[in-house]
Amino acid sequence: MGVIVEVKYFNSFLLRKTSTTVRPVWNGSFGIPQTIGGFNVHTNTTNDFNWVIEESRIRGGYNNTSVDFGVKAYLVEDEPNASRRSNTLIYSGIFNSRTGINDTNVFSVGQNITKSADPANGSIQKLYAEDTNLIILQEQKISRALVNKSAIYSAEGNATVTSSNLTIGVIQPFPGQYGISKNPESFAVYGYDKYFADESNNVMLKLSGGSVKEISGEGMTDYFRDQINFINTPQSSGFIQGGWDIHNKQYVASLYRDPIQFPNDAFATLAYGQSIGGGAGWTTFYSFKPDQMFSLRDKLYSLKDGQLWQHYSTEVGALRGNFYGVSTPSSITFVFNPQPNFSKTFKTISYEGSSGWEVTSMISDSTGEDLLGGVLYQETEDRSVNSDYDSSLPIVVPPAAIPPSIYSFQQGQYDSLGNEYPAVLTPPIQYAGFNRKENKYVANIINNSPAAMGEIVFGQSMSGIKGYYTTVTLSTDNVSNVGAEKELFNVGTVYSVNSGY
Repeated sequence: MGVIVEVKYFNSFLLRKTSTTVRPVWNGSFGIPQTIGGFNVHTNTTNDFNWVIEESRIRGGYNNTSVDFGVKAYLVEDEPNASRRSNTLIYSGIFNSRTGINDTNVFSVGQNITKSADPANGSIQKLYAEDTNLIILQEQKISRALVNKSAIYSAEGNATVTSSNLTIGVIQPFPGQYGISKNPESFAVYGYDKYFADESNNVMLKLSGGSVKEISGEGMTDYFRDQINFINTPQSSGFIQGGWDIHNKQYVASLYRDPIQFPNDAFATLAYGQSIGGGAGWTTFYSFKPDQMFSLRDKLYSLKDGQLWQHYSTEVGALRGNFYGVSTPSSITFVFNPQPNFSKTFKTISYEGSSGWEVTSMISDSTGEDLLGGVLYQETEDRSVNSDYDSSLPIVVPPAAIPPSIYSFQQGQYDSLGNEYPAVLTPPIQYAGFNRKENKYVANIINNSPAAMGEIVFGQSMSGIKGYYTTVTLSTDNVSNVGAEKELFNVGTVYSVNSGY
């Protein structure tokens, strides 16, 4: 019997099996080997009504009259070779949510669907859609493309934005010869601020509003000038990974260098955000090396070796300073430089904060070369050692191959019997580092520098270290409340001005 079939394709009919007694037989493609696309022989179906035939012939017979295919659209390629335009944008059709028609895979050759940026600025490395604009990041330039609108310029050069039928309108470059080089992975965004690296200029950048700012110049000019210079060299290949830390409201960047050429200093992770003084700046270095970073709600997540890690975890057992299962002490380095025009002797050091801080380094400036009695010699800087150690005791405590300059309050405890923390100590307890007095942790500074020519009292016999300034590093120890919060509020020193050498 006849049946009415809705035609869904312009030149095809859908024919459905109607017999319930005869099973269909499909003998495959005898003339085409299966290895190159032929079909297997199929003798039956599991359901008598589950197959259809798409047919363009009116009666379905061999060599019968076919439905007209209509006008063919074709394109003549004079140069059939593929063309790669790394500085050009191309756009497709749209998806109509009302009708359900999806043309996002349609690139009409009959329309002008491309828009080129200046090829002199290199390839396009990153695109970011912002409101009705498209941020274009080339190797050597940052631009903005207007979407569904264009700009009309007056005789004075002022631009007026107006609606347009153009999908991609005028490309407006931002001031300055900045780009993203070939490090699109350094890009991170928060609100209207975009952060990225420009390896070509050895700078870190922030795009905010209509201007590009060098954030590497906020106290870290020399550092980035030197470090970014080693990212991509003829001998090494590296990159800069960036991400936004929503928890601390800061941009985190990891600089990767060739681990073969730089085995001990292959990467550095540091953060740019709100500084203690209220302004923006580079606030800290981190010991973790992420493969990728992203934020979700109020947490920072990172990927490392195929595993997902959550930062700032408050779960029971979570340790501060532990990244990817490896614990690293926190440290802060600063400079004592009072009365910079005078040579001083730094006698003591004190701090306000939690127990568990030790001085791992305290070094004064070097005096350089000098002549004494016709002999040229090089004087090195002064260094401190563990303080408040009673040398009259029969044993050396606490034993250590390379002890920190000044032990923490708990780590430096020992008694006259030779016991040291964490062993049970017999009073009176002595301290080889910080002692607690008047709610402060205090320690004397003992000079550990070699004896220098011209000194009235040789270096190791002197209390305190000499210099115009001293660079100090305080770190968390590994014995006092491990993995817990340790605060540091204030650090001070007592010094005297040297009247002579």
